[in-house]
Amino acid sequence: MDAIAESQNKGKGRAVVTSLIREYYSNARNLAPQSVEKREFGIGTFDAKILYRHLSFGSEDALKAYLSSKAPPYVSYSAAYYKHPGKRPMENKLWEGSELVFDLDVTDMHLPCQSLHGRAWVCGTCLSSVKAETIKLIEEFLMPDFGLSDSEISVNFSGNRGYHVHVNNNALLGLSAKARSEISSYISGAGIDATLFFPTAGQRGVRLVGPKPTDKGWAGKMARAFLANLNIGAEKLAALGISPQLAKNLYKKRALIEMGIRNGNWDMIYIPNKAEFWKGILKNQAVSQSDKIDRNVTRDPSHLIRLPGSIHGDTGLIAMKIGKSPALEGFDPMSSAIAFRKGEVACVANTKESLTFNSSEFGPYKNEAVTLPMYVGVYLFLKGFAEIREAHI
Repeated sequence: MDAIAESQNKGKGRAVVTSLIREYYSNARNLAPQSVEKREFGIGTFDAKILYRHLSFGSEDALKAYLSSKAPPYVSYSAAYYKHPGKRPMENKLWEGSELVFDLDVTDMHLPCQSLHGRAWVCGTCLSSVKAETIKLIEEFLMPDFGLSDSEISVNFSGNRGYHVHVNNNALLGLSAKARSEISSYISGAGIDATLFFPTAGQRGVRLVGPKPTDKGWAGKMARAFLANLNIGAEKLAALGISPQLAKNLYKKRALIEMGIRNGNWDMIYIPNKAEFWKGILKNQAVSQSDKIDRNVTRDPSHLIRLPGSIHGDTGLIAMKIGKSPALEGFDPMSSAIAFRKGEVACVANTKESLTFNSSEFGPYKNEAVTLPMYVGVYLFLKGFAEIREAHI
């Protein structure tokens, strides 16, 4: 296909999607975030996710009227509250505080499946993995380590490949960028010194005392993670840097080792240079989230993030507000976040993988002319795996 024809096909597809987005916003309800009049908004096009910012709306009706008229593919808003959100430069907005926000995206997780299907494609393993990391963030860090309650934490599907976690706690609104960065560093495990977990290391004739799985903070996380790896098998232990023979021995004596670690005794079997050995292993298997949370989002009080209830221009899915964290466990974005449920679309699709959508499987397709449910055709078009020829609503 020559460049002119390709541009025309893309333009036709974008016109179809724009029409669908306009209809969606015309019928949408509860689009405005809390204190909408204090939020800054950013609007994007198909070519730029945030092309304009410094927008503000005094009411939900004003926001809805704008979205219904413009039908933008991307809508973002500030986690920050401002006295004058529409002013510029930033200092003229008069910052009043920001929610603490965490952004988890599967493209930052370096999953094995991505080497098979590429980073542009999102499979079921991708979605289940990023959901698990989101649950881990909430249940292993925010609630136990920071003392937050479930009622202070809300979760949104990003509309594409991940989740946004918002902490709604008035005491945290005024945190500086530095304080937010320190929170992010703690969660990512940056700078952990495993030496501190072994107070008797280097003392001759004394058993090696180490962290127990019931300990608070990173000490307990380290112990629990090692026990989980220990019970998976020798191959998992070898992946931590343990020699194959020692890994087999540890796995063989795992019941004895686990009994000791649960009581803080990391000296149940003979290991040369035991203190250095265990410190190295814990360093290698630290439950690091540094590559799974976008630290720039967390530490920047002025960052704009996807508006819950808006359409995501990469998928046609709803950036859906899930609510409190327990609802996340059973959430399936490929069923629950569908926006364009009516109609079909004739397209030419080209995918190496199949796509599970609303409990049905589609593809793979090899440059095939197919008629698909509207939400499937739009998703493939926006992802770059299909050309839209005709829409039937």
